[in-house]
Amino acid sequence: MDIPTRLQTLDWERYTKCARQAAADGIVLLRNEKAVLPLPEGETVALFGASQLCYYKSGTGSGGMVNVSHVVSIREALEDEPSIRLNRSVLHLYDRYVDEHPFAAGEGWGKDPWSQAEMPLDKETAKQAGRDSRTAIVVIGRTAGEDRDNKAEPGSFLLTETELDMLRTVRGAFSRMVVLLNTGNVIDMRFADEIKPDAVLYVWQGGMVGGLGVVDVLTGRVNPSGHLTDTIAERIEDYPSSGNFGTGVRDVYQEDIYVGYRFFETVARDKVLYPFGYGLSYTTFRISARKKQSEPLARLSVDLEAEVTNTGHAAGREVVQVYAQAPQGVLGKPARVLVGFEKTRLLMPGESQTLQIQIPVRSFASFDESGKTAEISAWVLEEGRYDLYVGENVRDAVILDSEDGAFTLSEDWMVLQEEEALAPACRFDRMAMSEENGEVHLVYEETPLRTIDVEKRIYENLPGEAAQTGDRGLKLSDVEKGSCRLEDFVAQLSDEDLCAIIRGEGMGSPLVTPGTAAAFGGVTKRLRDFGIPAVCCDDGPSGMRFDCGDHAFSLPNGTMLACTFDRELNEQLFSFLGLEMVKNRVDCILGPGVNIHRNPLNGRNFEYFSEDPYLAGEMAAAQLRGLHQSGVTGVLKHFCANNRETRRHELDSVVSGRALREIYLRPFEIAVREGGADALMTTYGKVNGIHTASLYDLTTTILRNEWGFDGIVMTDWWAAMSEDPSELAPSEASEPGTGEAEGEDVRRLKRSIEGKTYDFSPMVRAQNDLYMVVPDGEKTAPSEDGEAGEPTTLSALQGGRLTRAELQRSAMNICRFAMKTEAMKRLLGHPTEVTVENVPEGEDLSAVESVTFQPVPQEGLELDLSSVHPQRGEDYLFGLQVTPNTHYRIELKAESVSGVLAQIPVSLFFTTIPVAEWMFGGGEGSEAVKETTFFSTTRNSVMRLHFGQSGLVLKSLRVQSIGT
Repeated sequence: MDIPTRLQTLDWERYTKCARQAAADGIVLLRNEKAVLPLPEGETVALFGASQLCYYKSGTGSGGMVNVSHVVSIREALEDEPSIRLNRSVLHLYDRYVDEHPFAAGEGWGKDPWSQAEMPLDKETAKQAGRDSRTAIVVIGRTAGEDRDNKAEPGSFLLTETELDMLRTVRGAFSRMVVLLNTGNVIDMRFADEIKPDAVLYVWQGGMVGGLGVVDVLTGRVNPSGHLTDTIAERIEDYPSSGNFGTGVRDVYQEDIYVGYRFFETVARDKVLYPFGYGLSYTTFRISARKKQSEPLARLSVDLEAEVTNTGHAAGREVVQVYAQAPQGVLGKPARVLVGFEKTRLLMPGESQTLQIQIPVRSFASFDESGKTAEISAWVLEEGRYDLYVGENVRDAVILDSEDGAFTLSEDWMVLQEEEALAPACRFDRMAMSEENGEVHLVYEETPLRTIDVEKRIYENLPGEAAQTGDRGLKLSDVEKGSCRLEDFVAQLSDEDLCAIIRGEGMGSPLVTPGTAAAFGGVTKRLRDFGIPAVCCDDGPSGMRFDCGDHAFSLPNGTMLACTFDRELNEQLFSFLGLEMVKNRVDCILGPGVNIHRNPLNGRNFEYFSEDPYLAGEMAAAQLRGLHQSGVTGVLKHFCANNRETRRHELDSVVSGRALREIYLRPFEIAVREGGADALMTTYGKVNGIHTASLYDLTTTILRNEWGFDGIVMTDWWAAMSEDPSELAPSEASEPGTGEAEGEDVRRLKRSIEGKTYDFSPMVRAQNDLYMVVPDGEKTAPSEDGEAGEPTTLSALQGGRLTRAELQRSAMNICRFAMKTEAMKRLLGHPTEVTVENVPEGEDLSAVESVTFQPVPQEGLELDLSSVHPQRGEDYLFGLQVTPNTHYRIELKAESVSGVLAQIPVSLFFTTIPVAEWMFGGGEGSEAVKETTFFSTTRNSVMRLHFGQSGLVLKSLRVQSIGT
């Protein structure tokens, strides 16, 4: 029976409107003295700060590199706003400054500066602006990202002296002052108490329409309803993780479960400037809540009704936050733990809404990894009274009026039994709490260590093998139709096939959409002949990254989306992203990222959501549900404890079993159980001494056996892994350190990054199904593309270090996943076709159908560019097929037809990474040659020339290998 093609429509106007709403609803208003906001109709505004001309739409790295036709900055949105009049003299001042101090993007991966140099502002200029304008708006910008942690220094987490001087000068010249923080994470906020601006807003990084969301809030078209997903402490040193957020190769999570507000609200309330969940509105609300049922333990949940009334004079939305307080008991507990939240609809003045909030009893439980309560490796409710606090942030939430609180237990109750897994093997003391005379004090205790033999667990749980049958003519479509079992289909695969299917090909694989991150599944002709599709995955989660230069929608960053506290909005936004993915033949996006904001300096915090695991998990589940509505999916990352970027390939995160369960694994668990997650990505680094890419208890014991996950797990790109399963066995306790990586780790890492890892048996044994990525999926042995003598997966199989059944298990996971994808529908001839309507004029959304990859021979390759006539803002795209892990020289020959004083900038990008910025001078036809070198880790390298001005006559481009 022919299955008709499914037709879908992506309304670009609705997509933009949804993203704009998210960019507004995620803004957090921290101060609003004298009701300076919203700005009144006709307000005259002076806009200060060089960041007005370099708006950060996202952080840096793979999670932010989305090519867009245009980004609406804060300044542009203000200039287009008819109700506001901008001081043109001040704008011209910054125009001249930025012309002389152009935006610094940095060259190479992870080289972006955290901020741009600020313009010194003299007092007389500010005073004149104050006479001409009534309100000052100051924009301060920051970025960070993959491989690029923040630093506790000026220009990063701290403000520079020039920025502070600017703020002081503006404050002295204006009676009305607003500060906008265009950042990916919280920064040092002591300036707010010193300088006392009237209004301060975290406007985060709002994607391609972020500036519109900012102006919506400034003008009052949208009442701010964002709430902080992190605690803002007085100083960076006040965060409990700061003493162990290092630059070496080992971070000890000594703060244990006391992350963020769990620490501050328990023993350091005086260190907080703005508490978790804080956020102001232009109106006021009254919240009243009650417990609905009298027997919560019988129902295994506590059900609340919360009535919210708008008691102010403007329409607005409010977030009701519910926090639990458990008895200290023998385990010790934080004073508050977020266990529920809901957001109202838009309420008119005087209007009320009743919200229903259901809190599972397990949300109150703590994980006992050592048997303090007589239960080992179990979720436990200790005896005593459990209370709920309801309000608009963690500090101001008030106790629920109830005689017995949420509930009271007369004895301990084991809620859920688990297995010991992931416990540390090295000795360290962790934070704990002790209660004395009703007061809680911070103490330290020995961390329980690993007691089990994981190697034995692996061997005791080996899967059964399907006897190989050879090709019986069965296709994967037969499994999908139910005419054969998956086991029978996989039994056809040879050992070579099984060793190939566990390898993804990338980046920029020609098997899938050009410029994407990887293809997996049908990466060889034999696998494709069995009807296994080549599945496409691409970088995210703030939109699709196309290294070929294609445009995509750039979404607000993860922190901003979480600050909305709005599940429905996140789900809707990602359903639009899902349709855009289908249109571009992308089957899974690499995101959402759910790692914890353990410390404000983590460069990748912009991709992640919060310091709180429940909020992070709920946001991820909502985004996954949105993607699934459109027939695509996301790859949850980074599993787990990926909370620092510096030396991330080598980093060993040393964490207790309790902290892992309650904090670092919890958002993944919620996303799996509630969001239907069917793909996860492990990290580069280690958890308790073992690379997560080969950590059996992470990817099998916990993820699959305990949570019931039946999807795929993939490594991060070019990840290292621990090679010998015996490393998983208990080891003699030792003191943790922060010294340099030792020889074996460095050897593994170097070999992995250089593409010379061929033995994936540790990964397969852990049931981490996919190695991402190799340059060529067809080549599976070092005799073809590596060093002689390197061990391979095939040699591991033949030598008994790996069983065929384990390879078949991963192959079945991959095939089971592939059958659900749009890639499978495309292969079977009934794809979903997406048409885009209401596309703005000038927006080019046509996908590049193919990129021709021209091989670079030993003698070099020369491209004739005489027929290319670039105009300002245009790109020239070309593909190179090169030897992976090799250095190349590239030379561009051109002449300028402009005047002697002309300067024509040309940027060279390798897979969206800037590698050169050339400037061709004028000279009435003089010819010039510019050159640079680049290092390619991939076989198919997408290159792009971007022309900043017209007036250049291209001649040729030459590429030459210069060795490894």
